[in-house]
Amino acid sequence: MIRSPITPAAIRAESDRILAVFEAAGAVPFSTGILQPAETLLDLYGEDIRARAYVTRDPLRGEQMLRPDFTVPVVQAHMQQGAEPARYAYAGEVFRKQEHMADRPNEYMQVGFELFDRGDQAGADAEVFALMRQALGALDLRAAIGDIGLLQAAVQGLQTSERRRAALRRHLWRPRRFRALLDRFSGRTPPLASRKALLGQLETADLEEMIMARGPEIGLRRFSEIADRIEALHEDEYAPPIDRDEVQLIDDLLSVRAAPLYALERLRDLAVDMPDIEPAVGRLEERLSAMAARGIDLDLLEFETSYGRTTLEYYDGFVFGFYADRRADLPPVATGGRYDALTRVLGRGRAIPAVGGVIRPALVLEVSR
Repeated sequence: MIRSPITPAAIRAESDRILAVFEAAGAVPFSTGILQPAETLLDLYGEDIRARAYVTRDPLRGEQMLRPDFTVPVVQAHMQQGAEPARYAYAGEVFRKQEHMADRPNEYMQVGFELFDRGDQAGADAEVFALMRQALGALDLRAAIGDIGLLQAAVQGLQTSERRRAALRRHLWRPRRFRALLDRFSGRTPPLASRKALLGQLETADLEEMIMARGPEIGLRRFSEIADRIEALHEDEYAPPIDRDEVQLIDDLLSVRAAPLYALERLRDLAVDMPDIEPAVGRLEERLSAMAARGIDLDLLEFETSYGRTTLEYYDGFVFGFYADRRADLPPVATGGRYDALTRVLGRGRAIPAVGGVIRPALVLEVSR
């Protein structure tokens, strides 16, 4: 049977229903323009964001971006004038390029809830998760949870140079690139022959003369930036490899996937050899207790350490998603997580713990049919 398409009016009505749930929980309505200044997002994520967002240029306002999500403008507005604690709710279209998934829409409605609170962070995580589940109603969805903070802490604890740790942190959200870097830094894969040849030339050549011999400066990179990059390559070439045992512990951490309480036990065992993850494990335990206190059946959840590594890059703690397993062709119906570091960046050093989530009303209707 061919089903009739879900109409824009139906999506708008479902958006209003979800928004009413969030407002009943104390959220203040928030709105922002569809066109957003591109500068902030480019500063946050670098040029990679161009591959996922629609960017245009205004002769007076500079580069503009079709709104890829609401979280960044919500944080900007809150850090400028928001009271604390604060809850916000919003609904509107977002725009994402789908170059490798042409069957998915590049424009869709998103309804969200954001919570800023310096108090009980575990309780705030549990509140947002429970509210998302409430707004989704009786839908038969699988809930997955994770914690980006565990992997961030594990990387920070590696016995290697800060340059290498920074590179691994930067690519947490690109699993293949992260894996390639970890293999190279540990000596599992050899460095590129072209890199070795370049560094070999630098042993006997003057760096400035070598760069100038290539021709005049063109493009965006200055001499100082080129010199810094070559210095980083030189430092990396002679840095000792990351110990294989440390790499194995990272692999063991990434392999944790189980019901939350079983996963917690496994993470406690790993923390014996990875003491840097102990604080994140403690926060996970507090969060699970807070979720159980809100009536959430932990046995129905699935914890995965690597969950959330292909989302936008501002999450730095708790992450979650709701999935319709009988519709594997669909993206998650709802997602969210904690983004404390983002508030520090947009607040120019002033930070506040924050967590939020979004629901796609069109997917709610699709799964409901």
